[in-house]
Amino acid sequence: MKFLIDTHTFLWFVSGAENLSKKANEQIANNDNQIFISIASLWEMAIKNSLGKLDINGGYETVINDVIANDIEILAINFQHTLIQNKLPFYHRDPFDRIIIAQAIAENNNAPCP
Repeated sequence: MKFLIDTHTFLWFVSGAENLSKKANEQIANNDNQIFISIASLWEMAIKNSLGKLDINGGYETVINDVIANDIEILAINFQHTLIQNKLPFYHRDPFDRIIIAQAIAENNNAPCP
């Protein structure tokens, strides 16, 4: 299966935090699954780290090592994603959450990830 994980899910997974459910952890760790992270999540982490709101062991520059080590693919933002985001109702006001939701909708309709 294909999964697009959000920022907290990624952080919890790579840190081994108990915040992530056992099932989610197993799905992400399962080599049969294809795991994606949005470039928006990486951007969010960079911003929060530079503001001192997110402490990353080893610094932000080490995040890519966790992406690579866990065989996670980075999903770029494209124009279709922004079109969908533009039409989303405002259940979520966080711009990072909104674009990740839009990416999930777009990619579910066109692959590569639901």
